[in-house]
Amino acid sequence: MLERLQSVEDRYNRLNELLSDPDVINNANKLREYSKEQSGIEETVQVYREYKEVVEQLKDAKAMLEEKLDDEMYAMVKEEIEELSTRKEDLEARLKVLLLPKDPNDDKNVIVEIRGAAGGDEAQLFAGDLYKMYTRYAEAQGWKIDVIEATSTELGGYKEIIFSVNGAGAYSKLKYENGAHRVQRVPQTESGGRIHTSTATVAVLPEAEEVEVEIHEKDIRVDTFASSGPGGQSVNTTMSAVRLTHLPTGIVVSCQDEKSQIKNKEKAMKVLRARVYDKFQREAQAEYDETRKLAVGTGDRSERIRTYNFPQSRVTDHRIGLTLQKLDQILQGKLDEIIDALIMEEQAELMKKAEE
Repeated sequence: MLERLQSVEDRYNRLNELLSDPDVINNANKLREYSKEQSGIEETVQVYREYKEVVEQLKDAKAMLEEKLDDEMYAMVKEEIEELSTRKEDLEARLKVLLLPKDPNDDKNVIVEIRGAAGGDEAQLFAGDLYKMYTRYAEAQGWKIDVIEATSTELGGYKEIIFSVNGAGAYSKLKYENGAHRVQRVPQTESGGRIHTSTATVAVLPEAEEVEVEIHEKDIRVDTFASSGPGGQSVNTTMSAVRLTHLPTGIVVSCQDEKSQIKNKEKAMKVLRARVYDKFQREAQAEYDETRKLAVGTGDRSERIRTYNFPQSRVTDHRIGLTLQKLDQILQGKLDEIIDALIMEEQAELMKKAEE
């Protein structure tokens, strides 16, 4: 482990030199690439340097015990050794986590797609609840949300809503939301007071940059149409809505949220690029399926990952068996307790694999 850490620090120092090189400073792509790489290992290097300092202090303290000390000084040195030993163990544990393989998409912005699934109107209302939950969570994280496409219902839910989340580490946390979310409650439309079970699906796609997935103009069919609102009524007489079809994959994306056709096309392209990137990633993942075997992770989107039970004010994440009696708080966007537990579980699985 120490050899790996030293090589990371050596690379960090080399990147410092490269970022001061005039040839790199004048090359925007290289500057961005090296800056991103350095930022990605900065925390590891800082913790490793602190670890080396603690090891050195511990060595000096142990050497002091070999000297002739009075009882008071001896007790002070022993106490210092205990504190430094504990700190050393804590830093070692933290470094093991920092050295775990990282998802290359973790730092990316995301495209989130929520759809009402089984349960009709109630499923679509629940899709709206999930959208509000993620909006509040994003606000607490300091992230920015931008709606790309939404098909709302007359009752205030969504058949489908697609939005981007822009902010540091958005994918690293929201990727755990991939899957089917189940709700158990008495619907607004239920007069008999019976509890219904409905589902909504959530897909979280890392936003792809143009350099990561190449989409040629000749491979895209562009159709324009008039925007429509709930129930299908026209809300815009101009042909501002855009539908993009990626011919090689058959992926279709529509956007009508903006009044400008140009802006709608830009937003649709962002979603199209993310979906094509996601498709290629999943095909590659099928060939090398190690991460799918982890207890958590992005998972299969058809898999039921979480239940929101209103009568019992209970939320259960089925992947890790976590149950919290905090339904109201979680729907207000207080997802940290769940997401932190999922991250820790995945790290534990990765640690286990690294030790095999």
